[in-house]
Amino acid sequence: MKRSIVTANNAGLLRFALVCGALLALLAVMAGAFGAHSLRGVIGERGLEVFQTAVTYQIYHSLALILVAILPVAGLSRHLLGIAAGFFVAGILLFSGSLYLLVLTDMRWLGPVTPVGGVSFMVGWILVAVAGLRR
Repeated sequence: MKRSIVTANNAGLLRFALVCGALLALLAVMAGAFGAHSLRGVIGERGLEVFQTAVTYQIYHSLALILVAILPVAGLSRHLLGIAAGFFVAGILLFSGSLYLLVLTDMRWLGPVTPVGGVSFMVGWILVAVAGLRR
């Protein structure tokens, strides 16, 4: 009898990363539609550019979460991928979230938060690479 690759230990990670990635991707599509249809004429061209950057990074890293959900099936470290997933979620919240709020509220103090989110994305990708190398 063949043993299932998905165990109780990693099923929670797979489910979290997959569901979180799918929901954040949905929110990115909604934010993109909102930006394209509701913000045009309300905010300047630079604001629309910044908003689009937030949407773009959110969708890419939502897909990264879905990738992280799939990679344990290939035998990569669930532990490292779980940490990577956490960094991707943190990156989306800090990077994209701060850009959304900066554009929508003009709260300038959020500017320094954005690079922390960018570093979170980088750490997540490093962890995915390490998980691949440690296989």
